[in-house]
Amino acid sequence: MRFRPCIDIHNGKVKQIVGGSLKDAGDQATENFVSVQDASFYAKLYRDAGIRGGHVILLNSSDSPYYQATREQAFLALGTYPGGLQLGGGVCPENACEYLDAGASHVIVTSYVFKNGQISWENLEKMERTVGKERLVLDLSCRKKEDRYYIVTDRWQNFTEVPVTLETMQMLGDHCDEFLVHAVDVEGKARGIEIELAEILSKYQDRPVTYAGGVGSMEDLEILRRAGAGRLDVTIGSALDLFGGTIPFETVVQIKDRSWI
Repeated sequence: MRFRPCIDIHNGKVKQIVGGSLKDAGDQATENFVSVQDASFYAKLYRDAGIRGGHVILLNSSDSPYYQATREQAFLALGTYPGGLQLGGGVCPENACEYLDAGASHVIVTSYVFKNGQISWENLEKMERTVGKERLVLDLSCRKKEDRYYIVTDRWQNFTEVPVTLETMQMLGDHCDEFLVHAVDVEGKARGIEIELAEILSKYQDRPVTYAGGVGSMEDLEILRRAGAGRLDVTIGSALDLFGGTIPFETVVQIKDRSWI
């Protein structure tokens, strides 16, 4: 298990939100924390701590009046820690290289690849040709419907028909370098992880997988380690003291390898 930091940007500010509350209409979200610091501040913290592989996520749609301000914050972070952060949010072949040139180590893609409820193999191949699979992270962020987890798109608002299963991950794994998975229904709530989802993700062993969502305590990290068989990396958002929570950043920076606890 390794700690992967995050910088979530909404309406031009670094925030922690309740994931399931995000709405494009009116650029609304239930906020847990709104930082007075810019994205560069957090990128410098992660850089100085030597933590790589975190993600910067743009939470506004491209037609939002806040989109350019949100992008400017993202570019600040990438420029502060070149090669140390991944970038996601509205990524497509037309803008991916701009983010890589600005310092992103990888680009993170969901909506462009999962179109009209299905996997668009054509779009996935375009992304591969544009950036190379070694610089591509596929975001399988999901919500539970009935008895299965399904990938959700468009800032977690729309269900696809693609389930999160070992078979899905094996199909997609040859086309990317990593997976990022937000458990959207518990994202930003800091009330415990989705154990069932972690168990599903733990079955896949061919690429790094980062789990995000629901971590609220050090005990939750131990639960995740066990449920994920020690194979999952972890992102902590609202529960981190950097974002108004109680888990000390200085403690989690020690989570740098899979031998932790």
